[in-house]
Amino acid sequence: MKEVHSYWAYLVLAILIFAVVNAIIGLTQKKQFTDKDLRIGLFALIVSHIQLLIGLAWYFMSPWFTALKEDAATVMANKATRLLAVEHPTMMIIAIILITIGWSKHKKKTESGAKFKTFAIFYGLGLLCILSRIPWGNWFS
Repeated sequence: MKEVHSYWAYLVLAILIFAVVNAIIGLTQKKQFTDKDLRIGLFALIVSHIQLLIGLAWYFMSPWFTALKEDAATVMANKATRLLAVEHPTMMIIAIILITIGWSKHKKKTESGAKFKTFAIFYGLGLLCILSRIPWGNWFS
């Protein structure tokens, strides 16, 4: 499960970066919001939600959750363990919430610029949250 979560994360990052860049380009170049842009945003939403489900399944089977239940003080005192047991899951949930808000808000917009701006802001903030708490040391070791 850990490997699935790790490999799916590459897909999530690639698609989310693509969605944010697409939104920024659409906004700055004053493009018309098309079905292609809608699908890019929707695909980013879907893969990020799938990643959340995989991550939650892995988290509740992980040694970090067990350690947190058994001795939270020790987990919180260790920076690396705290990242995996608390910071990473919390920030990823916040990121998915931001992405979901962005998707919901864009549907209420009628102008292309407003749709692109909503994606750029909310998907961009979600991406920043994700990048801030990826356990990079575990990824590349």
